[in-house]
Amino acid sequence: MRIDVVTLFPHLFDVLKSDGITGRAVKEGILRLGLWNPRDFTHNRHRTVDDKPYGGGPGMVMLYQPLRDAIHAARQEQKGRSRVFYLSPQGRRFDQAAATELTGQYDNIVLVAGRYEGVDERVIDQEIDEELSIGDYVLSGGEIAAMAVIDVITRLLPGALGHEDSAQQDTFSGGLLEYPQYTRPENIDGLEVPAVLLSGDHQAILRWRRKQSLGRTWQRRPDLLEVKKLSHEERQLLDEYISETLQENL
Repeated sequence: MRIDVVTLFPHLFDVLKSDGITGRAVKEGILRLGLWNPRDFTHNRHRTVDDKPYGGGPGMVMLYQPLRDAIHAARQEQKGRSRVFYLSPQGRRFDQAAATELTGQYDNIVLVAGRYEGVDERVIDQEIDEELSIGDYVLSGGEIAAMAVIDVITRLLPGALGHEDSAQQDTFSGGLLEYPQYTRPENIDGLEVPAVLLSGDHQAILRWRRKQSLGRTWQRRPDLLEVKKLSHEERQLLDEYISETLQENL
């Protein structure tokens, strides 16, 4: 997959190209990452990319022409299905389901990272296919949001993770929070690993993990359960978890 980012600060993405899962994906050709600076598409010696907003008000607004030309340049490098996204708190929420949708439907995406008070609305009207939001808060710029989108999407690309099942077992991958994880030693200051994980009974382990996943979601993100259709077995596991939790709190 190819992801192009339109940003005034391309150096911020160096870490994605050099470290971690995204860095390995870039080096192995699983992910192609392009960076486009609107300043490179300006036509004056000051490389101006912003101006005061019409109607007055604080801050500056990013200019139409440099952004438009940077987006066009990025799209010309892409082949196949493509979509342009503007990172904005006004956009559709970017979650695991949205990430799965993007990786399944598009070969390329362009992420436009705004700055200052935002971008000229005509950029959104003419050049943006969709706005995406990573949360209900305001960042200093879209770069952090773009990095989050890139990281999430990269984890879903075939071959990007060390284990082919890792992405499927992540939190939110099935609409639920992930079960708790443990590693050596078995006992730390009297805190022991749950016995079922040491039993070697794979069916029992899978059942315990599913129950924990359902229970954690019930406790921490009940809103996720409101939109998830549980099977008869999942409902039984959740009822068991709730009963056990209530007994422990008596």
